[in-house]
Amino acid sequence: MKDWTGNKASTWSTLAANNHSDVERETHDFYATDPHALQIFLDKIKEDNIKLNSSVWECACGNGNLSKVLIDNGYNVTSTDLVERGFGVGGVDFLNVTIPFSGDILTNPPYKFAKEFVEKALELVYEGNYVIMFLKIQFLEGKSRKDFFKKYPPKYVYVNSERQKCAINGDFSVVNSSAVCYCWFIWQKGFTGETIIRWI
Repeated sequence: MKDWTGNKASTWSTLAANNHSDVERETHDFYATDPHALQIFLDKIKEDNIKLNSSVWECACGNGNLSKVLIDNGYNVTSTDLVERGFGVGGVDFLNVTIPFSGDILTNPPYKFAKEFVEKALELVYEGNYVIMFLKIQFLEGKSRKDFFKKYPPKYVYVNSERQKCAINGDFSVVNSSAVCYCWFIWQKGFTGETIIRWI
């Protein structure tokens, strides 16, 4: 079993490094995504003629922000989460799932286990299907992830030109702005080419 406990509050905020939190991280790393961030992404990939599978699994659905946007856009959505939050099916530890999924997987994963979520998702989807993760641009950094990206290069990385918001426990009333650059990373199972960077 994974240790889902969040890390301690960062002292970096006193140095004006605003992408570091000045509060305790949520116990299970639950930071809900602004639904607008997904809608503008879906609009953009439609322009770029990227077609998702009709069935999408939101495997860290939280309170349903992303799932609801997917449903509104006509997708057949499976929504699960480790914790019961009043939406979808709670109590599902995605990292321990073994049953393959025939559609695409899209989520904003707990950042401390982002790499593990991508690896598990790529294990579960069928060849040619997509794994789409909403992640900080810093996910591109790191020695350990260098080998990971060599093995699993994203097909696309969509960088948000305008900062998008995530809210601790889904409470957007306390979120005024964001200093974090978020991207949509798109893996296609079996892809081995060079990653294409695009902007929203």
